[in-house]
Amino acid sequence: MPFRLLIPLGLVCVLLPLHHGAPGPDGTAPDPAHYRERVKAMFYHAYDSYLENAFPYDELRPLTCDGHDTWGSFSLTLIDALDTLLILGNTSEFQRVVEVLQDNVDFDIDVNASVFETNIRDALLRAEHSAVFTLSALTSYDSGLCMENKWNATILTTFREAPFCSTNLVVGGLLSAHLLSKKAGVEVEAGWPCSGPLLRMAEEAARKLLPGTPTGMPYGTVNLLHGVNPGETPVTCTAGIGTFIVEFATLSSLTGDPVFEDVARVALMRLWESRSDIGLVGNHIDVLTGKWVAQDAGIGAGVDSYFEYLVKGAILLQDKKLMAMFLEYNKAIRNYTHFDDWYLWVQMYKGTVSMPVFQSLEAYWPGLQSLIGDIDNAMRTFLNYYTVWKQFGGLPEFYNIPQGYTVEKREGYPLRPELIESAMYLYRATGDPTLLELGRDAVESIEKISKVECGFATIKDLRDHKLDNRMESFFLAETVKYLYLLFHPNNFIHNNGSTFDSVMTPHGECILGAGGYIFNTEAHPIDPAALHCCRRLKEEQWEVEDLIKEFYSLRQSRPRAQRKTVRSGP
Repeated sequence: MPFRLLIPLGLVCVLLPLHHGAPGPDGTAPDPAHYRERVKAMFYHAYDSYLENAFPYDELRPLTCDGHDTWGSFSLTLIDALDTLLILGNTSEFQRVVEVLQDNVDFDIDVNASVFETNIRDALLRAEHSAVFTLSALTSYDSGLCMENKWNATILTTFREAPFCSTNLVVGGLLSAHLLSKKAGVEVEAGWPCSGPLLRMAEEAARKLLPGTPTGMPYGTVNLLHGVNPGETPVTCTAGIGTFIVEFATLSSLTGDPVFEDVARVALMRLWESRSDIGLVGNHIDVLTGKWVAQDAGIGAGVDSYFEYLVKGAILLQDKKLMAMFLEYNKAIRNYTHFDDWYLWVQMYKGTVSMPVFQSLEAYWPGLQSLIGDIDNAMRTFLNYYTVWKQFGGLPEFYNIPQGYTVEKREGYPLRPELIESAMYLYRATGDPTLLELGRDAVESIEKISKVECGFATIKDLRDHKLDNRMESFFLAETVKYLYLLFHPNNFIHNNGSTFDSVMTPHGECILGAGGYIFNTEAHPIDPAALHCCRRLKEEQWEVEDLIKEFYSLRQSRPRAQRKTVRSGP
């Protein structure tokens, strides 16, 4: 199915044809209204537990009923849960939290905001080589070999969205909340959405991330008070470089400062120019030299949100070049990593298999395929991943495809959202009740295995259901949100353009809330129409300023006699 760039994200799902599949194993499809209420109850059990036991720390520790800072002491769970509150219809709590964040969040603190978690960075400094498996390893793969390989054991490990800078997660949450404020009943200031306290907070946080390198690719870690630390490693994961365009382009459009979008585009282009001759990118790169340090190529941890942001950036900005870049990558990915509707890890220069495993983070891919209209391939891959869920009641971090079982020390499930995210997108595109069955299974499994007195705990091992003392913020930002939207077809997020809000700004009339929301990698929705509310006047202002500067520059450079002649003229 050809991709039409002019179709916004939300409308892609609405306009695709519906294909109704067979009912579930018990003969009936899950009741959306029933599970929608179940999901809402899950949210409030987790959210209330965080407020009572963990706030203002970043995250809840559900087994000990207390909190801890994991990302820099930003009360990250509260920021991540903010737009979920509105999607669930709780405007009063949204308004209260906005006031709390304005009074309590401070970015001028001596904290290192990391592009990728510390143990990945440490492993990079120790590792020297990346072993390569041959195609024959597909039938004789042993997880011990993976664990002996420093690259495969540590770099391709189990981290949320191959985490880029935690501050950028905050930027996305603040931008989304800013754009949803009026809908939530917040009294917005004059000039909104081109101004506002949450927008100013997002801009302040984003400016902390601007220190770059000679290559245009950002460092992995920035100290929020002092900038780049002396001796900071120049090695950064691919996703950490390529996961800024959605937030930064939005920020540039709303504030009128092009620097944010400019640096995000430069970073995307540097990665594009660094791809191998066979069209693949590796996992980690030295941002000073531009040389690949980890040469494993795949669609999962360390790379995933780079591909995601090429597609979503293309739709958000109506940018054909970004989409063309992704489609070229997609060809290479299908040529070298795609086997029987699974996606493996390969050596980026040779295409030889290095890891025949499925990572749970890769489960976002069917949803991404649906956004470019590749529904058939998306469903086949989704069904593969769904069989793994049925086998364990969740997705283990690593799944050995040839052996059909978990990989040692990667048996856990930290309540990740990726498979549910794909189910939500695909259900919007197809209406297939199988996708509702996944949602039902997710609700039942999480409640049965993970629910404790103080929230929901990470499942440390899916084989025996041992729990770990952590509830990551993405559980409320993404997992619960995608489940709720899967079971709520009439939510405002799914608006097909039939309704909208008209807002008067200093720049003229602005249309908002018509749908087509773009989810950033932490599931914070961005209204694409908002990018046009502030842009036109600001661009005209820049053009006038440039003309004035050029005029005065020419006057300064003219000979004195010529200037006198000009002055004496009419």
